[in-house]
Amino acid sequence: MPTSPARSSEPATDTPRRVTKRRGQTRQRLLDAAVEVFAENGFGRSTVEQICERGGYTRGAFYSNFASLDEMFFAMWEQRSSAMLAHIRQAADSSSIDLSGLSPAEKLRAGTALVLDVVPVDDQWYRINAEFTAHALRNPSLKKALAAREHTILDTIVPILETALHRLGRRIDGDPRVLGRALVALHDGTSVQCLIEDENAAARELRVELFTRVVAAYTEPTPPTPTPTHTGKRGPRDRTG
Repeated sequence: MPTSPARSSEPATDTPRRVTKRRGQTRQRLLDAAVEVFAENGFGRSTVEQICERGGYTRGAFYSNFASLDEMFFAMWEQRSSAMLAHIRQAADSSSIDLSGLSPAEKLRAGTALVLDVVPVDDQWYRINAEFTAHALRNPSLKKALAAREHTILDTIVPILETALHRLGRRIDGDPRVLGRALVALHDGTSVQCLIEDENAAARELRVELFTRVVAAYTEPTPPTPTPTHTGKRGPRDRTG
Protein backbone atom coordinates (compact mmCIF):
# COMPACT_ATOMS: atom_id res chain seq x y z
CA MET A 1 0.00 0.00 0.00
CA PRO A 2 1.41 3.43 -0.87
CA THR A 3 2.59 5.30 2.15
CA SER A 4 1.37 8.79 2.85
CA PRO A 5 1.34 11.18 5.81
CA ALA A 6 -2.41 11.26 5.31
CA ARG A 7 -3.01 8.27 7.56
CA SER A 8 -2.92 9.44 11.14
CA SER A 9 -3.13 7.25 14.22
CA GLU A 10 -4.86 10.06 16.11
CA PRO A 11 -8.62 10.65 16.10
CA ALA A 12 -10.01 13.61 14.23
CA THR A 13 -9.65 16.88 16.05
CA ASP A 14 -12.16 19.68 16.28
CA THR A 15 -9.65 22.44 15.54
CA PRO A 16 -11.70 25.27 14.03
CA ARG A 17 -10.85 26.38 10.52
CA ARG A 18 -12.11 29.51 8.83
CA VAL A 19 -14.54 28.37 6.13
CA THR A 20 -15.18 30.68 3.17
CA LYS A 21 -17.66 29.89 0.40
CA ARG A 22 -14.85 28.84 -1.92
CA ARG A 23 -13.20 26.75 0.77
CA GLY A 24 -16.51 25.09 1.52
CA GLN A 25 -16.92 24.16 -2.14
CA THR A 26 -13.40 22.75 -2.27
CA ARG A 27 -14.01 20.75 0.89
CA GLN A 28 -17.26 19.32 -0.48
CA ARG A 29 -15.71 18.35 -3.81
CA LEU A 30 -12.91 16.58 -1.98
CA LEU A 31 -15.44 14.71 0.17
CA ASP A 32 -17.43 13.71 -2.92
CA ALA A 33 -14.23 12.49 -4.60
CA ALA A 34 -13.27 10.55 -1.48
CA VAL A 35 -16.59 8.68 -1.46
CA GLU A 36 -15.87 7.41 -4.96
CA VAL A 37 -12.24 6.53 -4.24
CA PHE A 38 -12.94 4.84 -0.89
CA ALA A 39 -15.80 2.82 -2.41
CA GLU A 40 -13.75 1.73 -5.43
CA ASN A 41 -10.37 1.05 -3.81
CA GLY A 42 -11.23 0.39 -0.19
CA PHE A 43 -10.37 2.77 2.64
CA GLY A 44 -7.09 1.05 3.44
CA ARG A 45 -5.82 1.24 -0.14
CA SER A 46 -6.83 4.83 -0.86
CA THR A 47 -4.38 7.72 -0.83
CA VAL A 48 -4.53 11.49 -0.66
CA GLU A 49 -3.10 11.64 -4.19
CA GLN A 50 -5.94 9.52 -5.60
CA ILE A 51 -8.57 11.69 -3.96
CA CYS A 52 -6.94 14.91 -5.13
CA GLU A 53 -6.66 13.59 -8.67
CA ARG A 54 -10.32 12.56 -8.67
CA GLY A 55 -11.44 15.91 -7.31
CA GLY A 56 -9.06 18.00 -9.43
CA TYR A 57 -7.08 19.49 -6.54
CA THR A 58 -3.55 19.49 -5.18
CA ARG A 59 -2.29 17.94 -1.96
CA GLY A 60 -2.14 21.46 -0.56
CA ALA A 61 -5.89 21.82 -1.00
CA PHE A 62 -6.43 18.54 0.83
CA TYR A 63 -4.24 19.46 3.80
CA SER A 64 -5.78 22.90 4.13
CA ASN A 65 -9.09 21.12 4.79
CA PHE A 66 -8.17 17.81 6.43
CA ALA A 67 -5.29 16.67 8.58
CA SER A 68 -5.60 13.04 7.47
CA LEU A 69 -7.78 10.50 5.72
CA ASP A 70 -9.11 9.54 9.15
CA GLU A 71 -10.27 13.10 9.77
CA MET A 72 -11.79 13.17 6.28
CA PHE A 73 -13.79 10.04 7.05
CA PHE A 74 -15.16 11.55 10.25
CA ALA A 75 -16.19 14.69 8.35
CA MET A 76 -17.93 12.46 5.82
CA TRP A 77 -19.59 10.50 8.64
CA GLU A 78 -20.83 13.64 10.39
CA GLN A 79 -22.29 14.99 7.16
CA ARG A 80 -24.16 11.83 6.33
CA SER A 81 -25.35 11.28 9.90
CA SER A 82 -26.72 14.83 10.09
CA ALA A 83 -28.63 14.37 6.84
CA MET A 84 -30.02 11.00 7.96
CA LEU A 85 -31.14 12.36 11.35
CA ALA A 86 -32.82 15.33 9.69
CA HIS A 87 -34.79 12.99 7.42
CA ILE A 88 -35.76 10.74 10.33
CA ARG A 89 -36.89 13.76 12.35
CA GLN A 90 -38.98 15.00 9.45
CA ALA A 91 -40.58 11.58 9.00
CA ALA A 92 -41.26 11.26 12.74
CA ASP A 93 -42.99 14.65 12.79
CA SER A 94 -44.80 14.11 9.50
CA SER A 95 -48.56 14.06 9.37
CA SER A 96 -48.58 12.89 5.74
CA ILE A 97 -49.63 9.39 6.77
CA ASP A 98 -53.24 8.87 7.82
CA LEU A 99 -53.33 6.64 10.89
CA SER A 100 -57.06 6.94 11.50
CA GLY A 101 -58.95 3.68 11.21
CA LEU A 102 -55.83 1.56 11.70
CA SER A 103 -55.40 -0.94 14.49
CA PRO A 104 -52.54 -0.37 16.98
CA ALA A 105 -50.45 -3.03 15.20
CA GLU A 106 -51.14 -1.48 11.79
CA LYS A 107 -50.24 1.98 13.09
CA LEU A 108 -46.91 0.71 14.40
CA ARG A 109 -46.03 -1.00 11.12
CA ALA A 110 -47.07 2.02 9.03
CA GLY A 111 -45.03 4.40 11.21
CA THR A 112 -42.02 2.09 11.10
CA ALA A 113 -42.20 1.83 7.31
CA LEU A 114 -42.46 5.62 7.01
CA VAL A 115 -39.24 6.14 8.96
CA LEU A 116 -37.37 3.32 7.19
CA ASP A 117 -38.23 4.88 3.84
CA VAL A 118 -35.88 7.78 4.67
CA VAL A 119 -33.05 5.66 6.14
CA PRO A 120 -30.77 4.83 3.20
CA VAL A 121 -29.37 1.40 2.45
CA ASP A 122 -26.36 2.67 0.51
CA ASP A 123 -23.93 0.18 -1.01
CA GLN A 124 -21.08 2.69 -1.33
CA TRP A 125 -21.42 4.06 2.17
CA TYR A 126 -21.84 0.63 3.76
CA ARG A 127 -18.54 -0.56 2.29
CA ILE A 128 -16.72 2.62 3.34
CA ASN A 129 -18.12 2.57 6.86
CA ALA A 130 -17.46 -1.14 7.38
CA GLU A 131 -13.84 -0.83 6.22
CA PHE A 132 -13.18 2.21 8.38
CA THR A 133 -14.73 0.48 11.40
CA ALA A 134 -12.33 -2.44 10.92
CA HIS A 135 -9.48 0.08 10.63
CA ALA A 136 -10.59 1.89 13.81
CA LEU A 137 -10.82 -1.36 15.79
CA ARG A 138 -7.07 -1.76 15.32
CA ASN A 139 -6.38 1.73 16.65
CA PRO A 140 -7.44 2.57 20.25
CA SER A 141 -7.69 6.33 19.71
CA LEU A 142 -9.80 5.97 16.56
CA LYS A 143 -11.94 3.34 18.25
CA LYS A 144 -12.62 5.76 21.11
CA ALA A 145 -13.50 8.57 18.68
CA LEU A 146 -15.85 6.28 16.74
CA ALA A 147 -17.58 5.17 19.95
CA ALA A 148 -18.10 8.80 21.01
CA ARG A 149 -19.82 9.57 17.72
CA GLU A 150 -22.04 6.50 18.04
CA HIS A 151 -23.11 7.72 21.49
CA THR A 152 -23.92 11.12 20.00
CA ILE A 153 -26.13 9.46 17.39
CA LEU A 154 -27.99 7.58 20.12
CA ASP A 155 -28.49 10.76 22.16
CA THR A 156 -30.06 12.38 19.10
CA ILE A 157 -32.14 9.43 17.92
CA VAL A 158 -33.85 8.65 21.24
CA PRO A 159 -35.89 11.91 21.51
CA ILE A 160 -36.89 11.59 17.84
CA LEU A 161 -37.95 8.01 18.47
CA GLU A 162 -40.01 9.02 21.50
CA THR A 163 -41.80 11.68 19.42
CA ALA A 164 -42.61 9.17 16.69
CA LEU A 165 -43.88 6.62 19.20
CA HIS A 166 -46.09 9.22 20.86
CA ARG A 167 -47.86 9.77 17.52
CA LEU A 168 -48.39 6.01 17.32
CA GLY A 169 -49.85 5.83 20.82
CA ARG A 170 -46.88 4.02 22.35
CA ARG A 171 -44.04 4.69 24.77
CA ILE A 172 -40.70 3.03 25.48
CA ASP A 173 -40.78 0.38 28.21
CA GLY A 174 -37.44 0.56 30.01
CA ASP A 175 -34.18 2.27 29.05
CA PRO A 176 -34.68 4.22 25.77
CA ARG A 177 -30.99 3.78 24.86
CA VAL A 178 -31.42 0.00 24.81
CA LEU A 179 -34.04 0.33 22.10
CA GLY A 180 -31.82 2.83 20.29
CA ARG A 181 -28.90 0.39 20.29
CA ALA A 182 -31.14 -2.44 19.13
CA LEU A 183 -32.38 -0.39 16.18
CA VAL A 184 -28.88 0.69 15.16
CA ALA A 185 -27.72 -2.95 15.25
CA LEU A 186 -30.80 -4.02 13.30
CA HIS A 187 -30.16 -1.35 10.67
CA ASP A 188 -26.60 -2.59 10.16
CA GLY A 189 -27.64 -6.23 9.92
CA THR A 190 -30.62 -5.80 7.61
CA SER A 191 -28.64 -3.42 5.39
CA VAL A 192 -26.24 -6.28 4.63
CA GLN A 193 -29.16 -8.56 3.78
CA CYS A 194 -30.71 -6.01 1.44
CA LEU A 195 -27.39 -5.35 -0.31
CA ILE A 196 -26.51 -9.03 -0.71
CA GLU A 197 -29.91 -9.70 -2.23
CA ASP A 198 -29.61 -6.69 -4.55
CA GLU A 199 -32.28 -4.77 -2.66
CA ASN A 200 -34.83 -7.51 -3.24
CA ALA A 201 -38.37 -6.41 -2.35
CA ALA A 202 -38.73 -9.39 0.00
CA ALA A 203 -35.58 -8.39 1.89
CA ARG A 204 -36.89 -4.86 2.33
CA GLU A 205 -40.25 -6.18 3.49
CA LEU A 206 -38.49 -8.39 6.02
CA ARG A 207 -36.53 -5.34 7.19
CA VAL A 208 -39.79 -3.51 7.97
CA GLU A 209 -41.17 -6.60 9.72
CA LEU A 210 -38.09 -7.01 11.92
CA PHE A 211 -38.00 -3.34 12.90
CA THR A 212 -41.72 -3.43 13.72
CA ARG A 213 -41.33 -6.47 15.94
CA VAL A 214 -38.34 -5.04 17.80
CA VAL A 215 -40.08 -1.71 18.40
CA ALA A 216 -43.17 -3.59 19.64
CA ALA A 217 -41.04 -5.67 22.01
CA TYR A 218 -39.44 -2.61 23.61
CA THR A 219 -42.55 -0.44 23.84
CA GLU A 220 -46.05 -0.48 25.29
CA PRO A 221 -49.32 1.37 24.63
CA THR A 222 -49.42 4.83 26.14
CA PRO A 223 -51.83 4.79 29.12
CA PRO A 224 -54.91 6.98 28.67
CA THR A 225 -54.77 10.39 30.31
CA PRO A 226 -56.61 10.22 33.65
CA THR A 227 -59.90 12.11 33.71
CA PRO A 228 -60.04 14.73 36.50
CA THR A 229 -62.40 13.63 39.22
CA HIS A 230 -64.39 15.63 41.80
CA THR A 231 -62.49 15.85 45.08
CA GLY A 232 -65.62 15.54 47.19
CA LYS A 233 -64.79 18.54 49.33
CA ARG A 234 -67.82 20.47 50.53
CA GLY A 235 -68.20 24.20 50.29
CA PRO A 236 -69.46 26.38 53.17
CA ARG A 237 -73.12 25.94 52.12
CA ASP A 238 -72.76 22.15 52.06
CA ARG A 239 -71.85 21.98 55.71
CA THR A 240 -74.60 21.30 58.23
CA GLY A 241 -74.70 21.59 62.00
